[in-house]
Amino acid sequence: MSGVIRLVTEVPGPKSRALLARRAQAVPRGVPAVTPIAVVQADGAVVTDADGNRLIDFGGGIGVVNTGHRHPSVVAAVRAQLDRFAHVCFPVSTYEPYVALAERLNQVTPGSHAKRTFLLNSGAEAVENAVKVARAFTGRQAVVCFEHGFHGRTNLALALTSKVMPYKKGFGPFAPEIYRIPFPYCYRCGEADGQADRRTGGRCCMASRERLEQIFASTVDPDSVAAIIMELELGEGGFVPAPKEYVDALAAFARDHGILFIADEIQTGFGRTGKLFACEHYGLVPDIIITAKSLAGGLPLAAVTGRAEILEAPQPGGLGGTYGGNPLACAAALAVLEAMEAEQLPARAARMGDRIRARFCQWATRHACIGDVRGLGAMIGMELVQDRQSKTPDKMLTVRLQAAALERGVILLSSGTYGNTVRVLAPLSISDEIMDEGLNAVEEALDAVVPSRP
Repeated sequence: MSGVIRLVTEVPGPKSRALLARRAQAVPRGVPAVTPIAVVQADGAVVTDADGNRLIDFGGGIGVVNTGHRHPSVVAAVRAQLDRFAHVCFPVSTYEPYVALAERLNQVTPGSHAKRTFLLNSGAEAVENAVKVARAFTGRQAVVCFEHGFHGRTNLALALTSKVMPYKKGFGPFAPEIYRIPFPYCYRCGEADGQADRRTGGRCCMASRERLEQIFASTVDPDSVAAIIMELELGEGGFVPAPKEYVDALAAFARDHGILFIADEIQTGFGRTGKLFACEHYGLVPDIIITAKSLAGGLPLAAVTGRAEILEAPQPGGLGGTYGGNPLACAAALAVLEAMEAEQLPARAARMGDRIRARFCQWATRHACIGDVRGLGAMIGMELVQDRQSKTPDKMLTVRLQAAALERGVILLSSGTYGNTVRVLAPLSISDEIMDEGLNAVEEALDAVVPSRP
């Protein structure tokens, strides 16, 4: 086979199967194995498994390696920092990489106001700390989140997460004072047959002050709400971008009621949507922005960045953690941000998105199972349904497509409350040639699992 993909055994091969068997005896079943392969090498947008099979990675570690696997400048930065020290604990002893990264995030996040940043280990930890800060600043307890949203697996983050199976089932009770409101999921909007409400001239039917007042009237007193937390494009919820007019209305509503706006940019952040942050598509300057995933190019790191007066609200000792802002991860993150700018990866993501969207829409002309194609920049998904009239989610077809793509050498992920949205999270550094090779393999897989219809 020409190109990057090289399959020397079936996928998974015997060595991958052997390691998976060991895994089953050592790791609990609750930790998922989305693909049945064992990776031994990863470079750029390509991974090699234990059997020598070479595959194109459209998963990117679930959106973590936007700069690509083992970006040379990231590897060099980590090695240089390792030669100095690996850990001293920032709350104990200050070190420059942490401070430099905080300064950089204060600079590149939306808004020219004074900001503060502190660092943590994971997206879920950033979510929990953002809520802590919002409560400390406002003196209020309630937090509003959205249907289809995902914010992590720790207790408070899980309370904010919408999807029950597999994330929440059996894990309650959850943190209190969490209130969930509808997300403007236009494709599945019952009031407008899945499209923007015709009565509003194509605008989102939820994008009005009156509608927001109605929703809050039966949900929670807005004057008791500390913060609204929102993914501007749902990640695990199915790659659904919120309409701009809805975000405008929501931000104004929050501002008028003294509610802080927390933008969860954990999956959308660092170039994925065609801008450094999804907020930039909306002209939104959030009070707090939380980031993780691709921040450190594969090392565990997360950040909470916000208005200085808000972030200064907690008392000394109220924020922190043993490993938060590990110096190796900070060095990696600084290199990631440099690479983002030098290689113009957000602009690259916008072009990638156009390329992916065009292919998905082309496939939709032949396959009625593709109900919707959507997303910002390179954060593109296609929702698979049993038929376009009923829009019944087709999770099993999605599973079959993933398996068929893997057999052809492409790692492909799903998402969505119903598990029926195929998403692409390929590294933004991927070449057009490798991207097209991967898309060709996915198209072959789609044609194999779904016969074309006239």
